[in-house]
Amino acid sequence: MIPFVDLKAQQKLIRSKIDERIKNVLDHGQYILGPEVQELEEKLKSFTNTKHVLCCSSGTDSLLLALLGLNLNPGDGVIVPAFTFASSAEVMPLLGAIPIFIDVDIDTFNLDISKLDATLETANNKGINVKGIMSVGLFGQPANMNPINDFAKGHNLWVLDDAAQSFGSQYNDIHTGSLCEVTSTSFFPAKPLGCYGDGGALFTDDENIYEIASSAHVHGMGRNKYEYERIGMNARMSTIQAAVLLEKLDIFPSELKKRQLVAESYSKNFKELSLDIKLPVLGKNTTSSWAQYTIVLPEHINRDRLQEKLKLRDIPTAVYYPIPLNFQKPYKKFPVSFAGLDNTYYLSKNVLSLPMHPYLSENDIAFITQNFYECVISD
Repeated sequence: MIPFVDLKAQQKLIRSKIDERIKNVLDHGQYILGPEVQELEEKLKSFTNTKHVLCCSSGTDSLLLALLGLNLNPGDGVIVPAFTFASSAEVMPLLGAIPIFIDVDIDTFNLDISKLDATLETANNKGINVKGIMSVGLFGQPANMNPINDFAKGHNLWVLDDAAQSFGSQYNDIHTGSLCEVTSTSFFPAKPLGCYGDGGALFTDDENIYEIASSAHVHGMGRNKYEYERIGMNARMSTIQAAVLLEKLDIFPSELKKRQLVAESYSKNFKELSLDIKLPVLGKNTTSSWAQYTIVLPEHINRDRLQEKLKLRDIPTAVYYPIPLNFQKPYKKFPVSFAGLDNTYYLSKNVLSLPMHPYLSENDIAFITQNFYECVISD
């Protein structure tokens, strides 16, 4: 079977280096916040051109730490897409705050900037004090950040970019991590840059946000051990995960280029087959880290049946995401923009993600697309 994400092929390239990195950690014995964590933070600063990087225990924790650094209070509101993974929305209620769900753009799958006014008005009408906007770089490309940042500045809001899937991408030649006040990412193993467990990072040029987040990720610790300045959490990064990421970061630029070639090959093959499907679209002056290669099926295709047919041919697929967040049990009580979520509802019923990683060969892609074609026309 073609792997949906092939971590073994990557590991073969760098296994000896990872083994040496892990051996060094075992030798020095600093298993939490060891020197590799600081080394990783410095290298991530250079990669993203940001002043401050805080590595932590997961992408979700990096979002929480960012919100703490932004001083989000109970009852405050944050505008967030309804078409995304749960962690984008769950961090607000964890702090007693309120997610306000906005629709996404039908082409890029990211926040629909044309609906920001209506979404803010929805919150105001409900007496919710909106403090910020969470953009989400879904499937690999960042949201259209300039108009989002302009809208935020015009309404005295901050912007937090959830780059769990888009880390490594660029917008107007600026790296993800430097596109707004604060950015969070995930190093979950299946992400474009992933470790061998859980991990995450926060990026900001704002020293105050960084200082609060840094304190909060070690139980709210002050300058001296066992002296606490605030209520915090345990969100420290494992040194072994940092050691793994250091070796993966070295090959990350080349892997991003390979991901782009894989995406281009997919699109070329699909266009030659003349299928009635919608291929991924990149925004203007935007690159993607291609966390997923996601297509949109026409409504007449039975997605479940297609997935079963492809599975029988050893081709795995996935649906990100079949249920909009506002339909999920924990989030039904939170407000939805009166502009509606038409694109979210349509995409949740029709998106399909295909195998995507840097080590897919041209033959693999030809096999996937040809079998996809045969499964569709036989339906």
